Amino acid sequence: MNLTLSHCFILVDDQDKALAFYRDVLGLEVRNDFDMTDWGNPWRWITVGAPGQPGIEIGLDPAVSKAPGDQPALRELIAKGALSALIFDTDDCDATFEQVRRSGADVLQEPVDQPYGVRDCAFRDPSGNMVRFSQRRG
Repeated sequence: MNLTLSHCFILVDDQDKALAFYRDVLGLEVRNDFDMTDWGNPWRWITVGAPGQPGIEIGLDPAVSKAPGDQPALRELIAKGALSALIFDTDDCDATFEQVRRSGADVLQEPVDQPYGVRDCAFRDPSGNMVRFSQRRG
């Protein structure tokens, strides 16, 4: 059996803000932006991906609970960064940090050398999800 990753998903509270962050700040390509209204859903199917990884897509899923009473708790968990995280490899952690910081993203961790062989930093995306950038040392 040969398995490869094709999609992963993060919950976002505003698809337009998330799209602007992942496309305009991080430079990911928009792979899909499809209005799902005709399919009975009040949201868009949006996926983005790194230009060098055409086979992997990140879905920007709206944080919509099927149980409306759960919506406040779901939004709170997302804002705390408790549900989703992404880690991107970068060839220059410090330059990536400066680029993302200039966008106004919430800094969680400035660049630091980790004992497990990477230099990394972390931010929150507009919804609160943790996004890390990791440069392998070696």
